[in-house]
Amino acid sequence: MVDFLAEVLGSDAEVVLHDVSDMDNSVVAIRNSHISGRKIGAPATNLALKVMKDQKYSNTHYITNYKGVSESGQTLRSSTYFIRDDKQQLVGMLCINIDFEKFAQFKNYLDNLIRLPQEDDDPNPVERFSSSVEEIAFDSIETLIKKNGISPERMSQDEKIEVIKELNNSGVFLLKGSVAEVAAQLKVSEATIYRYLTKIKKE
Repeated sequence: MVDFLAEVLGSDAEVVLHDVSDMDNSVVAIRNSHISGRKIGAPATNLALKVMKDQKYSNTHYITNYKGVSESGQTLRSSTYFIRDDKQQLVGMLCINIDFEKFAQFKNYLDNLIRLPQEDDDPNPVERFSSSVEEIAFDSIETLIKKNGISPERMSQDEKIEVIKELNNSGVFLLKGSVAEVAAQLKVSEATIYRYLTKIKKE
């Protein structure tokens, strides 16, 4: 079983078999011992000693995913299966100790790789991939509406001019057909949009 689990779980998982009849030399089989630095004949752990004395473990079949610490101070994810005889007396323990340092490093790498800045705090623009002028104009206006918290129907003339100004600065009006789409979204005429743009350019 020790060899089987070690082959399945790989080199980052130490598999240990304890015989609790001799607590001073309880390790009777071990694979991937580089993780804890132990070898056959090593004594039982403090947890094994506690299990032998504490009655709360008498009806427990296993404990999983608790913290283990290697001789070098490396944090491990440990699990123990209690082996009992026909009288439910503890005779051995099968332990798996996983060194997840590589996984932690990989997780940090992925976190840094996929982390996106908050739009409100990011000085760089957020690139939106749209397939039409209408979508680009709609997305741009929707972003501004969310930012201002005011629907087009409730906007004053000055507020609409400010939206047009921001859209102009963002380059929306470089797209053909954008004036008509913006006019539709802001509930004004195209002539009004052109008038606002003229006013903005004069300013």
